Amino acid sequence: MRFHSPQKLKTIADLIGSKFVGPEDFEVLGSNEIHMVKPGEIVFVNHPKYYDKALNSAATIILIDKEVDCPEGKALLVSDDPFRDFNKINTHFTRIYNFTEELHDAEIGEGTRIHSSAVIGNNVKIGKNTLIFPNVVIGDRTVIGDNVIIQSNTVLGGDAFYYRKLNGNFDRLISVGNVVIENNVEIGNGCTIDRGVTDSTVVGEGSVLDNQIQIGHDTIIGKKCLIASQVGIAGCCVIGDEVTLWGQVGIASGNKIESGSVLLGKTGVNRDLEKGTYIGMFAEDFKTYLKKEVKLRNLK
Repeated sequence: MRFHSPQKLKTIADLIGSKFVGPEDFEVLGSNEIHMVKPGEIVFVNHPKYYDKALNSAATIILIDKEVDCPEGKALLVSDDPFRDFNKINTHFTRIYNFTEELHDAEIGEGTRIHSSAVIGNNVKIGKNTLIFPNVVIGDRTVIGDNVIIQSNTVLGGDAFYYRKLNGNFDRLISVGNVVIENNVEIGNGCTIDRGVTDSTVVGEGSVLDNQIQIGHDTIIGKKCLIASQVGIAGCCVIGDEVTLWGQVGIASGNKIESGSVLLGKTGVNRDLEKGTYIGMFAEDFKTYLKKEVKLRNLK
């Protein structure tokens, strides 16, 4: 998430009541999650196991729960609860409406048709000649391109599934990102696409989604992908161009699928995959799987 204008390190420290390490006027451009963070942005870390990853990431400002050696050219915000203060920063710069207030500020292109039962959030942009079916819900800040079809009961821009355990309860990381649907995308009935925590969840140009598909926060779907029913893709995944995912494929968080790959029905993914055709609970190469099956059947 980029702030509307650059901020100073001291301004952010004062906002959350934290110590800081670095010049008072050190420039802060925004905030982001570790998988998506860019130079000039804040990332948070609240466990020693991940200190090195955060300190050595692209982030320029690290919101951390212990004062450590600060890498050259970076700054620290030292907080007793980085998770809480990350939420505080994000919601200070991005207002959360959750359909409690209607600004009626949607930008809708020529030729677009939206059924009267659809619900449109605030700061939404919809392109030309797009068709939105009954009971579709489009959350705040969603961007939809031209010639898009969104069928009934689909929800774009729901909250990310991102929690921590705190005092025996689950505490949500508040989602201030959005969903971007590029041109010529078709989305079936009953799909759910979560908005990014601090960035965008993207469905690339020309991709086609069947019914009842779940796409997690900050995931990037490439161009001209074909995704069949009941596929579940966790957060922060990157799916290349022209990838085919058949029914009930499941992809764990943070994995990458190379362009041109095909994942057959019920394939499970727990690692990055190079271009190929895969099957099975642990995404086995399809030709290797067939050879193994032949050997097993020939056993006497």
